[in-house]
Amino acid sequence: LIYDSFAQYLVTEKGYDEDLLILAPDSLDFCCKGLVLDIEEGNFLKLAEDGTVLRASHGTKSMTSEEILEIYGRKEWKHFNTVSGMVSRTAKYYLYDNYFDLPGALLCARVVDSLDQHDGQKKYDFWKDMVAAIQHNYKISAFKEDCGMYFPEVKNHPDKYLQRCPESVKKWLKQLKNAGKILLLITSSHSDYCRLLCEHVLGNDFEEYFDILITNALKPGFFSHTPNQRPFRTLENDEEQEALLSLDKPGWYSQGNAIQLYDLLKKMTGKLDPKVVYFGDSMHSDIFPARHYSNWETVFILEELLGDKGTVPAKAESEPLEKKGKYERDQLKVPYFVSKQWGSFFMDRLPGLENAEETLVHTWSCKCISNYSTIAIPSLEAIADLPLDYRFTRFSSNSSATAGYYPSPPRALLPNEDSVTMK
Repeated sequence: LIYDSFAQYLVTEKGYDEDLLILAPDSLDFCCKGLVLDIEEGNFLKLAEDGTVLRASHGTKSMTSEEILEIYGRKEWKHFNTVSGMVSRTAKYYLYDNYFDLPGALLCARVVDSLDQHDGQKKYDFWKDMVAAIQHNYKISAFKEDCGMYFPEVKNHPDKYLQRCPESVKKWLKQLKNAGKILLLITSSHSDYCRLLCEHVLGNDFEEYFDILITNALKPGFFSHTPNQRPFRTLENDEEQEALLSLDKPGWYSQGNAIQLYDLLKKMTGKLDPKVVYFGDSMHSDIFPARHYSNWETVFILEELLGDKGTVPAKAESEPLEKKGKYERDQLKVPYFVSKQWGSFFMDRLPGLENAEETLVHTWSCKCISNYSTIAIPSLEAIADLPLDYRFTRFSSNSSATAGYYPSPPRALLPNEDSVTMK
């Protein structure tokens, strides 16, 4: 749906090739989190932790090792410094780091293919049209106005697109609340779309799960902006009202900033420095800014851990059953596919050195996980059955890059002899 909603706009409003509307099922294999689009060159890159290029494609077509070495060499990609400061949007490149954005990567790659075929371009100028397509489908008034293709379709067929929240997770949220924790929901979606999702996913009583709801939070700016740059606003019938000078009580708000939110949390808990644990699935919008600007504990929800369910570290075998989370007992429900074109999210070989084992390196995406998240989990369901006082091992607890993965590190990161096959 996301792919179609962008493609439709490019074809009907901007005159792009109608072939973009036809999507071969296996073409979605191109979508892989952690890719960077070099906009001017029309190239997609998978980066190593030191910023060198591990794999690349021009449009949808994979580049050979020789082509990669010829164009990029074995040196840091020219924009690596800014991208690793987590700036994902400039006129020169775009970082694809969550599933909501990802179908746009395939569309951009196909646009490059199409432009090559028709015009033989050297520098590409399609990005402004892509931004217009995103704006058209997702602007704040789009849900209300039934504008674009995305919102009308989700409104009309929510069951087709939305999975209901597992009972175990709802129970866990209630347990947290009953244990005196303050629960917050912070989303960049506007309140009308948030309500549709939450009613469908959690139920009509979804507001009872949370003390504070913040919509149109415009992350990562929510964490990096000051109160006068990004004040909180109240809502009436999903319309934003005047700016608030301070945040005084729990409730439902729009926009805002982490500084005033934290002041309210101090007031509500009666503590000078209350601990905040923030769960998110985007490194750029959630995990990096919550850690970097607010110094919150961060739990990275990383579905890529599902692609890799073959092993569990030996020591976990000895844990009593009731201490184990869901994923160690049950076969996974969700099939998770690793992209054939792009390979592992966590590790890869350096190009041009065939089969040399020692040339395996961590990807930049993988490095960010241990740098900015406290722990990483495949889903909330994976931890919902654990006792609330369960002690997780943090990434920073020792120098190991795998310590914080729960229930177990991805197989790509384990030396073979350290892992046992799951029974």
